[in-house]
Amino acid sequence: MRTALALMLAGVALEVLDAPIQGGWRLAAALIFVALGLVGSVHAWVSWASTEKAIRVSRPLPGMSIGGVIAIGSSLAIIAIIIGSVLT
Repeated sequence: MRTALALMLAGVALEVLDAPIQGGWRLAAALIFVALGLVGSVHAWVSWASTEKAIRVSRPLPGMSIGGVIAIGSSLAIIAIIIGSVLT
């Protein structure tokens, strides 16, 4: 949940703080960060529910399945920031 909040905050901060990045690239990176934050928060809730169920029925705990999505999405957002910085 903290990671999702940090990702959403990164997206909002990109737009609010008026970073020296070309507008379209800044907006794209901000939207990617906010979308990742939303996906991460939904995943946290679903993962919590499945972990609770696994504990109750004495089954193995589920693994983390969203790490790759967050890594790839964050990399794309960072690439957008770098491109937007170079183009200004």
